[in-house]
Amino acid sequence: MIKTGNRSSSAAEDYLERIQELIDTKGYARVVDIAGSLGISQASVTNMVKRLDAEGFVRHEKYRGLILTTEGEAIARAIARRHRILTDFFRAMGVPESEVEHDVEGMEHHLSAASLTAIEVLLEELSQNGTFLSKVRDAVGRVSAQ
Repeated sequence: MIKTGNRSSSAAEDYLERIQELIDTKGYARVVDIAGSLGISQASVTNMVKRLDAEGFVRHEKYRGLILTTEGEAIARAIARRHRILTDFFRAMGVPESEVEHDVEGMEHHLSAASLTAIEVLLEELSQNGTFLSKVRDAVGRVSAQ
């Protein structure tokens, strides 16, 4: 988790993750692209980009857009990994797709490395134990149907 002064910032992590996604898909990330993909104003994005730049996570290169620093990219990739593990876990458990993203967004910034590792190992084991996984999915299905 990013520490800014004495507090952490889920929003900063979301920005780094989005910047990395844009760079991976488009080859670049601009303020206008980030604002559009997050559904927020360019002014808000500009303010966060300035903060991320001041903290050494991004650099703005004229005519190229935003570039993640080595530290910024490492954080962005860790966040994307955390997001992927949680998404895969909830999908495997049979959580309705309409709830998966909401749940992941609510949890991903508040999960310790130990908890994430536990979920990852559990997911791996569950994928090899179809009987138990079916029991979990059935239970989730009953709750979802209510």
